[in-house]
Amino acid sequence: MIVQWLRSSFRTGISGDNDGLRRKARTARSSLFALLAIVLGVAPSTFGQVETAKVIGGQVEGFVKDGITAFEGIPFAAPPVGDLRWKAPQPVVPWTGVRKADQFGPSPMQDAIWPMLMGSSAKISEDCLYLNVWTPAKSPAEKLPVMVWIYGGGFFSGMTSASMYDGMKLAQKGVVLVSIAYRVGPFGFLAHPELSRESGHGSGNYGLIDQLAGLKWVQQNIRQFGGDPARVTIFGESAGGISVSMLTAVPDAKGLFQQAICESGGSMSPIKTGNEIDRFVPSLKLAEENGRKFLDKLGAHDLKAARALSAETIQNSGIAMGQFWPVADGTLLRGDEYELYLKGQYNDTPVLLGSNSDEGAFFVHDQVTPAVFEQEVRKHFGACADAMLRLYPHTTEEEAFKSTKDLFRESVFAWPTWAWATLHARNGRNPTYVYYFDHRLPGSPDGSSHATEIGYVFGNLNGWGGGSRPEDQALADLMSACWVNFATTGNPNGPGLPIWPAFNEKNPSAMVFDQTPGARPMPNLEKLKAFDDYFAQQRKQPTVSEMKKSAD
Repeated sequence: MIVQWLRSSFRTGISGDNDGLRRKARTARSSLFALLAIVLGVAPSTFGQVETAKVIGGQVEGFVKDGITAFEGIPFAAPPVGDLRWKAPQPVVPWTGVRKADQFGPSPMQDAIWPMLMGSSAKISEDCLYLNVWTPAKSPAEKLPVMVWIYGGGFFSGMTSASMYDGMKLAQKGVVLVSIAYRVGPFGFLAHPELSRESGHGSGNYGLIDQLAGLKWVQQNIRQFGGDPARVTIFGESAGGISVSMLTAVPDAKGLFQQAICESGGSMSPIKTGNEIDRFVPSLKLAEENGRKFLDKLGAHDLKAARALSAETIQNSGIAMGQFWPVADGTLLRGDEYELYLKGQYNDTPVLLGSNSDEGAFFVHDQVTPAVFEQEVRKHFGACADAMLRLYPHTTEEEAFKSTKDLFRESVFAWPTWAWATLHARNGRNPTYVYYFDHRLPGSPDGSSHATEIGYVFGNLNGWGGGSRPEDQALADLMSACWVNFATTGNPNGPGLPIWPAFNEKNPSAMVFDQTPGARPMPNLEKLKAFDDYFAQQRKQPTVSEMKKSAD
């Protein structure tokens, strides 16, 4: 009887053309929503916005702001504490009732200076495996594209609660935005012979396994937030971009994402076996030895004693950037990623990659004399030193300082991006898109420093590297549109945007994001090819010039 009256009211309201009939139709709709709420046991407000969700572990309730529902601090695994320290993430501990998801989970253990610098007020704790969701969905049935953010921080710091990572503005462009936490420093990347024996397949990659657990959670739960688990894009910057690079070569990650975006990352240098300064991923043997020395210094000579240490004791032991890094354990990270790509042994998806024009400014601060610059280059680059010295001017201290920064840019960020793009374009079935971020502010006349593109991608210009001019907002609108287009279709192009061609190895170009954004020939190409030759010699492979002669 009620249903028949509602149907009649809807038909009358639609066909009628007077105010009384329209009011009757609106009343009927409200009554229908209220009736459905009673039958289905959900709050009427749910029909206007996805505000609650049933996930693994229990029910969560978010909060609505500016048309977006945010869910903060959803646990995706059990707290990795006590006996679970240095183990793969375990199933989440269920809860009863509705869990309020209105504040970020704790940041992983790290020096407190980093959350403060990043504008995070979240506490720091070993109990850190939480994620966040921002969704514009009005219904769980919408199947919106999903973007999963992986933060940077050199694998020894980082958090999801940084203000520049707020997902509100990207979600307003029509995606479900997820940010996942992972363990860092010795909690996330300590290898040890006893840990390897315990697992039976190596150790040291707990932070990466956390990322996999977060991506699996997305596959199992994102429909509840209006997301499409078959349209997931992973994206990250610096260590987060390196993580994205690594995940593209992890067999267990296959199918967990359909697109990948890397900002200032990539993991293409050879495996580190000693003190090489331009290699980052240690062999399992080297990582285990470093881990043993680290725990011995703390007086923990076995695993039981190490797990009994307080998190603060471990964290306060003096941890340097680069001391703990993902490990070539032979299982998760099977070896040199460059060689895996050469063999086509990777997860082939569309990729979007790039780096910034003045990356080294964040890391290089000390002036050097021309003589010292030349001495260091000859010491480090050996047979390739003459070529490097020709490419990097150093006749004055100013030139030597700039070249020091640029060498850092190429070796750590630009060359891994170039190598990845080249190998993917050569061996992959899916397209590659490359960018170069060179947006200059009054305070950064030499170019764009490390991480300054993040605010433009997220649309949060009140943080690191953001600007307040109209052209800054215009660039943020452009970049976020490209990123969302790529997450939606695997292609960053769209109406009203400058054309971004797919990367072509024979005629390489990049989308340059500066005052006049557009596609141009690949910046610093001669320097990138010099690093091709350098790393080829490191691997004892033919150089680019030798391969070209052979092809001719």
